[in-house]
Amino acid sequence: MNNPSRPRGATRRVGPSVNNAFYEDLGDRWLHAQDDPVALLRAEGEAKHAWVEEKLREHFAAPPGTPGGRALDILDVGCGAGFLARRLAAQGHSLHGLDFSRGSLRVSRRAEDPSRPVRYLQGDALRLPFANGVFDAVCSMDFLEHVEDPAAAVREAGRVLKPGGLFFFHTFNRNPLAWLVIIKGLEWFVRNTPEHMHVLRLFIKPRELARYCQEGGMTPVEWTGVRPDFRRRAFWKMLRTGIVPKDFTFVLTPSLRLSYLGVAVKDSR
Repeated sequence: MNNPSRPRGATRRVGPSVNNAFYEDLGDRWLHAQDDPVALLRAEGEAKHAWVEEKLREHFAAPPGTPGGRALDILDVGCGAGFLARRLAAQGHSLHGLDFSRGSLRVSRRAEDPSRPVRYLQGDALRLPFANGVFDAVCSMDFLEHVEDPAAAVREAGRVLKPGGLFFFHTFNRNPLAWLVIIKGLEWFVRNTPEHMHVLRLFIKPRELARYCQEGGMTPVEWTGVRPDFRRRAFWKMLRTGIVPKDFTFVLTPSLRLSYLGVAVKDSR
């Protein structure tokens, strides 16, 4: 999920750099730690990944193994420990997972199901090692806020998509509330949150991401917000202890003010 690359000749933006280095040494904490922000990432994935599955079924009509269904060629950019890639591979799809972090990819490979393998590779999201128009879907989940040039990453995703293919994204809105909840909230209430895990200047307003998609030949068609389920005791327990309970959950919401999901369709022209 972490790619520090920026285009050659680009001017570095003013402000702190996002800390992508800590992913390299997470090891199996990716999979099991509860006293770490990765526990929130795993919990949030349950809501986000189910939404991705639903949109794939709606767009492509039928899943593999059903009448009219077929396996899709899917690329997960910034795949981290491979949570989404493994989930989609388990449904019979053909998955590539790309990440800049070799340490994260080692965890991904150890965790995969040999009967539903994912093709993992280390690489640069701004220079994807694939030909034009080869994937039915490209996912960039919790990734775009980790690069200096997210517009270039979105254009690359659009380049490798087939006409009519889907681009899925999840990122954070840039505003004072997001700074308070997503950046400071983690620092205050979740143990082992590294410094500059997120930086506000790299958060992306929905209208900006819509423009990036359009510049990449894609049209955004649906958006939804994601937030913790404040009604559950697990949320309040985390605030008290700094440890993310295993029953911590996230829910979808119409509001895009904090964390949001979206999907865009590659233009057919």
